[in-house]
Amino acid sequence: MTIYHKKDNFLFTIFPELRGGGNKLIINTLTNYYSYGPFRPIVTFENEMIIVKIDVNSILNQDAEYKQVVSYCEKQNYDAAKPILTKLIQANPTNSEYHRILGQIYSDEGNHEEAINSMIDALKWNPKNEWALLMIGNIFARDKNDIDTALKYYDHVLAINPNDHFAINNIGANLMQQGRIREAKRYFEQVLKIENKYPNTHYGLSVIAEMEGDLHSAFYSVIQSLKLNSKRDGLYQNSFKQAIEVANKIIESDQGKKIFRAYRSKLEFEGETKIDIVAKNDIPTAAKMELAENYNRDKHIVLYNDTFPAIEHLIMHELVHLDFTIQARKRNLHQLFVSNQSHKATFWKSIESSIYKLEKMGIPEESIENYCNGIFEGINRQIYNTPIDLFIEDFLYKDFIELRPFQFLSLLKMNEDGLNAVTDKRVVEISPKEILSKSKIYNIINALQLNELFGFDIIEKFKATPIELKQANELYNEYKEYSSDKEPAEEYELVQNWANDLKLNSNFELVNESTYRNTNSDIDNLLERIEKDPFGLHEDVDFKEQEMEKFQKSQEYLGTNMAVVMFMVDAFEYFENEPLEEIKKIAFEIAMQGTQGYNPDKKDYRISSIKNKKFSGYHILAYYYISWSIAIPEMLDQLKLPYDEEYKMAKSLYKPKK
Repeated sequence: MTIYHKKDNFLFTIFPELRGGGNKLIINTLTNYYSYGPFRPIVTFENEMIIVKIDVNSILNQDAEYKQVVSYCEKQNYDAAKPILTKLIQANPTNSEYHRILGQIYSDEGNHEEAINSMIDALKWNPKNEWALLMIGNIFARDKNDIDTALKYYDHVLAINPNDHFAINNIGANLMQQGRIREAKRYFEQVLKIENKYPNTHYGLSVIAEMEGDLHSAFYSVIQSLKLNSKRDGLYQNSFKQAIEVANKIIESDQGKKIFRAYRSKLEFEGETKIDIVAKNDIPTAAKMELAENYNRDKHIVLYNDTFPAIEHLIMHELVHLDFTIQARKRNLHQLFVSNQSHKATFWKSIESSIYKLEKMGIPEESIENYCNGIFEGINRQIYNTPIDLFIEDFLYKDFIELRPFQFLSLLKMNEDGLNAVTDKRVVEISPKEILSKSKIYNIINALQLNELFGFDIIEKFKATPIELKQANELYNEYKEYSSDKEPAEEYELVQNWANDLKLNSNFELVNESTYRNTNSDIDNLLERIEKDPFGLHEDVDFKEQEMEKFQKSQEYLGTNMAVVMFMVDAFEYFENEPLEEIKKIAFEIAMQGTQGYNPDKKDYRISSIKNKKFSGYHILAYYYISWSIAIPEMLDQLKLPYDEEYKMAKSLYKPKK
């Protein structure tokens, strides 16, 4: 087949890349365009005509056999490939690629001299066969340790195509393997100028940086390699191992401690509260922040589990959480996550089928109760922490670059734990399917950020349904919209939005911190008045109803009063063997004594019917409620004591001895 082109404006219209170029550019461009596999056309000039001759017969007769050779070579079945290739060379000795492939076979078989001879034959028929030039260079560099000769062939590759980043990277890799670090680095840096998204080059630069002792540059480069590699190939696996090794070398230094100590000092000054950092391995998470106000202390405490890797990241994570809290408080926007017994009861009702399944399996009641409470608390931790943690990790990644190796190792561990928590066969068998699915979505969201920050992808391992993946990606994209210009306390919007989307909003309430703490102060005052006049004999009826309504509303913010719960359990145990009349007598005595008032801070109340026992104000109110619930249940609601949830919880905790 012969194709004719006239060298005019029409040629430049269909081949615009030729405009302004000379005959050499025309020959190279048309040769590449009309090449088919190993078959290259012959391009010549005749006056103003360009003649392209294509050996169609060779293509038709030899293409099938050529493809068969390539297939055999890919399977390393060289014994089957060589006879066919020899036949092709005899039929068409001018085909440079046939010689190049034969040289590749000899090289893989370790016959380097024959490999070079075949490559030379390939170059005789096509001096610009880049792969032949590159392979000869590799043989001299890798197998003959003759770097000077190798560089001559490598430089010729670059002279032919200075933008062939594949070839240039290959050169760098071979030089690096020979210990020629300076030369290798020069080639790798040249690749980045041409194509800075080639993962192989970033991996090579990471290895060189580690050799040079620049561990942070090594970590940066290998993470770039992971991020840019969409395949799960050998390079990806080697990059991951390299990232782990380099990160572990970095965390052996004291650098992480210096980072969190400096940040702690900043927050102590800004928040005007001391911060202690304490190892504690029995906490339910890798680390947690105990705000001073929540524990009636004069200092915040960061607790961390020192069995986790890169604990400096855990500490920094909690300090950023405190930083977010401080910023939100400045605008009176800080929210508290409140979950009480009422929320737990609603949750338990939603998983009744799973509870029944466990009962049918013969699981003890106490074990089922502990299991269900654990699920409730676990999903609540995910509801609250997942959105906030995304902002925290993004902040750490951007603002504390030297912490990234610590962050990488720490997030790997936490993501692996999250993966196991929702894919373990035993967990999947007994867990409520809806809750397991929602927990999986939260964990996938964390995995999406791990992939974005560090290029390590474990999402396929979750074996999620298309719906779960879709929802996780939608929620993560919502986070991305917020993260671009996050304002203080906006993370709580995501906490609520995601809980609404996943139908988990009945598990909790978000309450403004100032409202919550002021309400608690009101509760103390109201309790004191109620204890002084438990029957409401000395209060205006309308006022009493208003105050009781306010008190009961406040209890929703306060949640379950655990002190009252435990006092109620004590009352159940005491009354267990008492006659009904005796309990009624005690009930009336507590009520009558209450007309004189109970002080919550006083700890030496006595009941004449109960010998050798002292009571605090809350303690005696608990006995008051339980005694009436047993002896005079029909009048219990008239007491107007807001301890219904405490009563339910106490009943579930109380185990009769009979």
